[in-house]
Amino acid sequence: WDLAAGKCYNTLTHHKKSVRSVSIHPTKNLFTSASTDNIKQFKCPEGAFIQNMTVPQEVTNSIDTNSDDVMVQGTDNGRLHFWDHSSAFKYQTLGTTVQPGSLDSEAGIYQCKFDRTGTRLITCEADKTIKIWAQDELATPESHPLNWEPPKGSSGRF
Repeated sequence: WDLAAGKCYNTLTHHKKSVRSVSIHPTKNLFTSASTDNIKQFKCPEGAFIQNMTVPQEVTNSIDTNSDDVMVQGTDNGRLHFWDHSSAFKYQTLGTTVQPGSLDSEAGIYQCKFDRTGTRLITCEADKTIKIWAQDELATPESHPLNWEPPKGSSGRF
């Protein structure tokens, strides 16, 4: 937004479906946008397109990024997907548990945000709950291995 001129600085039209969430990276000059069909990364301030993130066939409601380069995606079916922001690699998926007395269809995650430290995740959910998630302090590469390989045809820019 150009405040002096009172008009929009740039309009990005890269998504095919409605954009539901935007997350500004706390330490890098980047932002990420999520629509119901995919997630895209852009460079600030001009909005230059960087990359697409291949997402599962789920409706994304919210995304957020912390300073450790972890991006979280909250979906309509109650799943949290954790991504490495730089490489666009999804390394973990968690499912939420609905509150007792709620229907399984009320497992949606409407909003997810990291706290200021980036170590706790707060979610607002369809079952009328707010949940606070914490990292597993005892997790090690041996207890939680990552089986990552670069995508076929990768340009090596990771």
